Amino acid sequence: MFNNKSVLITGGTGSFGHQFIKTTLEYYQPRKLIVYSRDELKQFEMQQKFNAPCMRYFIGDVRDCERLILATQDVDYIIHAAALKQVPAAEYNPMECIKTNIHGAENVIKAALANNVLKVIALSTDKAANPINLYGATKLASDKLFVAANNMTGHRETCFSVVRYGNVVGSRGSVVPFFKKLIVEKNEYLPITHNEMTRFWITLQQGVDFVLKNFQRMKGGEIFVPKIPSIKIADLAAVMAPGLPQKIIGIRPGEKLHEVMCPADDSHLTLEFEDHFVLRPTIEFNTRENNFHINNLKEKSAPVAQGFEYNSGNNPHFLTHEEIAAFNGQVGL
Repeated sequence: MFNNKSVLITGGTGSFGHQFIKTTLEYYQPRKLIVYSRDELKQFEMQQKFNAPCMRYFIGDVRDCERLILATQDVDYIIHAAALKQVPAAEYNPMECIKTNIHGAENVIKAALANNVLKVIALSTDKAANPINLYGATKLASDKLFVAANNMTGHRETCFSVVRYGNVVGSRGSVVPFFKKLIVEKNEYLPITHNEMTRFWITLQQGVDFVLKNFQRMKGGEIFVPKIPSIKIADLAAVMAPGLPQKIIGIRPGEKLHEVMCPADDSHLTLEFEDHFVLRPTIEFNTRENNFHINNLKEKSAPVAQGFEYNSGNNPHFLTHEEIAAFNGQVGL
């Protein structure tokens, strides 16, 4: 799929970007593989690890539309991974979060249309479903922008889709490295926000593989949601530090007890495939197909029941303690 193609990833120095670059270089021969991000130190460090002839490193911010248009010239595929993601930071700095997550999304769309990019996939989050924090609200707005962009393509082949998934095991700023740090520092307890708190659980490689597969599946306008397991945060703490006390500290601002990926209010739009769900657009497209029951890989779906909701608390697949340990082992934690 990416052989002899030019691929650009925004926010490419992040956890997802590293795994995506590693996987792409291992399985494809791209013409160009472009990392677009704003931190020159992270790019310098990344260049020491990934220096294949096809690699390109662009300093730039998704807030800068002109720079994005320049960077996306002759690009075939875009993965939009750049975002401000920390929930408390977004609550305290709302305008900065809006500039990056909403205006930045708009700029990616403008750049893709200006340069006739073939396919764009934007990374979303479970926090965009029924959002209660600003980060989730900005990502919901971003999702809507990318879906609606399919009505702006005119004669172009460009199509836009969204991938939404849950917490990534071991990603920067996530709970597993945080717990590990406290354990190494011999903290007297592990802080738990709520004893019943649950989260969806996915590895970086699973996230990358899902995105790659959806480049093949997409028609444009879908929100793809993988079927992935859930965990209890208290179980995670028990696996990482058996015998270490847990202290309930209360839910933080903007935090949910359970995360949602397919809201009940969208059940009339939700299609179930064998290993994933698709949320169909709320709008119809004027210049392209509106049938999402069969994807471009000829996989078939069925509608879910009215009122169906896919959340981390009602998920039929919860990881056991042994499975949590195996997940952590996969990412070296």
